[in-house]
Amino acid sequence: MYHLRLKGDHYEMGVKRGKIFKKCQVSFPLHLDEFQLEHGKRSEAALRTYFPEVCEEIRGVSDAIGADYLRFASWMLCMGCCMYNLESNIPVEVRGCTAFAYAKGGRILYGRNNDLPPYLREGSKSEIYAPKNRNRFNITTSSFINGEEGINEHGLAAAMTFVMTSLDKIQAGFNSCFIVRYLLEKADNTEQAVSLLMELPIASNCNILLADKSGDMAVAECTPSIKKIRDAESFDNGRIICAVNSFTSEEMKSYDDANGDDYDSHKRYQVVIDSFVSGRIKEDYIETTKQLLKGDYGFMCQYDNEPDFETVWSSVFDLESLIVYRAEGDPRKKKFMMDNRLHDLKIRGQAVVKKH
Repeated sequence: MYHLRLKGDHYEMGVKRGKIFKKCQVSFPLHLDEFQLEHGKRSEAALRTYFPEVCEEIRGVSDAIGADYLRFASWMLCMGCCMYNLESNIPVEVRGCTAFAYAKGGRILYGRNNDLPPYLREGSKSEIYAPKNRNRFNITTSSFINGEEGINEHGLAAAMTFVMTSLDKIQAGFNSCFIVRYLLEKADNTEQAVSLLMELPIASNCNILLADKSGDMAVAECTPSIKKIRDAESFDNGRIICAVNSFTSEEMKSYDDANGDDYDSHKRYQVVIDSFVSGRIKEDYIETTKQLLKGDYGFMCQYDNEPDFETVWSSVFDLESLIVYRAEGDPRKKKFMMDNRLHDLKIRGQAVVKKH
């Protein structure tokens, strides 16, 4: 996993990344059919309307590597949206993932297993962003510029989980990974993030999990036509919210087009909920959350019988301290390592303010 730091204006950050790609001779499969190109162009217009800064970051990358901006942006906006169900795509996209947040014993924690084909593991990134005049944040991604999860300096965590969408239902808009990036950069808390999210055009089905250091948490179950906010469930002196690769709300289940082919989503969801209801998540919250992600309490990351599919990283966020614990690979085999870069960045910023 790469650990990059980016700061400054968005175009400059894009150029820096592009120069790294060029130096490392990274190539991109910008092979899009007519449907994808049209979707990409219309989605780029939506992205530019709501998040013009990130379009400039994409332009910085494309300029640095000598790629056509609109084709490059279109390719990025098709990822996790309309790359997975077109037979001509190589590789075909598949995604798992379990994300949850909970409040218990005065702690607010977030956890995730990011489940993907193993070829995406080596290119995954955990990045610290300090964009000019915007929120600073830590984003983790199997792509770049956008991401699957992250936490910002205000103690807001945002994460996506993939839900299958029929091709004929996909519309121009933000894919789920750009939603995560947008909310980390723009919102300070869950309430503000939900408000911003409700205004966004959504390209395809997804869950967006939000939690902040005050304990406010929710999942937005999103489709191109409707969004449903699901609240946390209460349990023994605490609350839990979880998202997998399906919709949980009864009124949203008909929008899920996976037909049950979702890497045991319902089983993973139930293991998370049961672990809290049964009291397995105890006072040593960080350690017991790691054990849950490792599959010690039931099926979570045990994809041993699935060809070309595994947990490529696993993470725990402490929303108050901003400290992240991350296993870069299958958490049964890799140790969780502490990542305090965002914590330290905020502390240094506070020290500078006090000095002046």
